[in-house]
Amino acid sequence: MKYRMRRHNVKPIIKKDKDFEGLVVRAYKVIQKISKPLTEINFAKSLEYKLNRAGLPLLGGEYVIINLIVSGIVGFVIWLVTMNPIFAGGGAALVPVALWAGILYMISKRLTDFTEQLGDCLITISNALRAGYSFQQTIEVISKEMEPPIGEEFSKMNHDVIMGVPLEEALDTANKRIGSSDFELVVTAVLIQREVGGNLAQVLDSISYTIMERIRMRREILSLTAQGRLSALVMLALPFITFAVMYALNSEQVMQLFSEPMGQKLMIGALIMEIIGYFITMRIVNIDV
Repeated sequence: MKYRMRRHNVKPIIKKDKDFEGLVVRAYKVIQKISKPLTEINFAKSLEYKLNRAGLPLLGGEYVIINLIVSGIVGFVIWLVTMNPIFAGGGAALVPVALWAGILYMISKRLTDFTEQLGDCLITISNALRAGYSFQQTIEVISKEMEPPIGEEFSKMNHDVIMGVPLEEALDTANKRIGSSDFELVVTAVLIQREVGGNLAQVLDSISYTIMERIRMRREILSLTAQGRLSALVMLALPFITFAVMYALNSEQVMQLFSEPMGQKLMIGALIMEIIGYFITMRIVNIDV
């Protein structure tokens, strides 16, 4: 009896999941239709490189339409709650900024993961070349054996080669898509070797050693600049924590910042200065290697 009750309880959950997935698919198809006129715009095409680097399967026009929809929803909800068009417009304007910040974070994280995998990838390629594999065969091996993101990028490269794209063009396309200076060094070495010849396995071993040393140096720099990055986060979070404490102690006085025109201007100015201060601090502690 208990077993039957469990079976009956699972079915509605599965149905709800399928309904939600179907709703998402239908919504995405609508977004695809709306975004078609935007696909040929240069701005949308440049966005596609950024979205690919973040690992998002979206076109530039689709991303623009999603931004507009989410901004409209957020602005409408804030207007319903506050009945203040300034807050509604500000909230709607912050949505594209927040989404773009998330994409930049995803690009940075994916690029870091790719670079940390690249050293082991080059060692695997050089060993495969010594074992008698061609470079094209090593691409297929990496696409099957290694984890994303490097396995995913090599899989795209392998797919391009299978579809008849010359290896040099597939490497150049992957280099533009990934946007890694370390991988650009690898692509340059491979292209030179294919033109003038030489021991590619030995060259890749040297590049792998260089990349490993750069990764080690980056980690040392991150440990040395940890205090500065933590200071930037504290500086960003402290005003919001102070506001929450003051609101708990005397909410009527704090709410004057929202009700009075001067208070609203001060809030906007403080928020702008907070963002500028955070980015300046992060710019100082971010050291390129």
